[in-house]
Amino acid sequence: MKKISLVIIAVTVIGLLNAQNTQLGCFPFPKTISVTGSAEMEVIPDEIYVQVDLREYKKKGEEKKELDKIKIDFLANCKAVGIADSNIAVASYDGYNLSSIWRRRKKDPDLLASITYQLKFSNTKLIDELVNRLDDEATSNFSITRTSHSKIIEFRKQLKIMAVKAAKEKAVYLSESVNEKVGEAITIVEPEESSSSDVLSGRYKSNLTANSLMEKSRIDSYGGIAEGGIDYRKIKLRFEVKVLYALK
Repeated sequence: MKKISLVIIAVTVIGLLNAQNTQLGCFPFPKTISVTGSAEMEVIPDEIYVQVDLREYKKKGEEKKELDKIKIDFLANCKAVGIADSNIAVASYDGYNLSSIWRRRKKDPDLLASITYQLKFSNTKLIDELVNRLDDEATSNFSITRTSHSKIIEFRKQLKIMAVKAAKEKAVYLSESVNEKVGEAITIVEPEESSSSDVLSGRYKSNLTANSLMEKSRIDSYGGIAEGGIDYRKIKLRFEVKVLYALK
């Protein structure tokens, strides 16, 4: 009877210890290997975002060219080079509230109104064509604000998978060097994604007018528009994934 009681007590104690170890989060794998796998690629952007600032102007001896006329001409030029309406958006009226600026113009008829457009291009050839049509006097700024790619989400997915596979390959040859074998994957830490990790944002800022752009025949920004029609600089994507494997 005493022996049976001792066995029951021993089993109970072991059970409690195991339960306690589980609650405390004790690691069940005695040998592990932690590795980092990486993958990268370069893609030519097919989404190039351009900011165009237009402003009213008045030449000596002439009447002021109104913003409405400037807008009509600009949008007509966009249509002429093949820019879809869906790729054109009003970004701002130079920070002015519309009702505010019209009230101010009643007091000051010479106040110059302005408007900012954001355009999306698929290649630099269209940018060249639009630049050649811009009103030099009305264009106060022309800047590429960022670039991306229409399949950027798919590219990210592919790179993460490649990075995990690279981690597994690394774990295999490292473990073999110490006569061990790689077991199951215990944890996989997905890399954080930054909104600016795959775009060139704010790299090119300029107050160049259309005329000065045409004189230079290029945009000095990371291989942007250059002589000979060279396309925009490739976007470099890179991901690193940390993986913890058990060793057999």
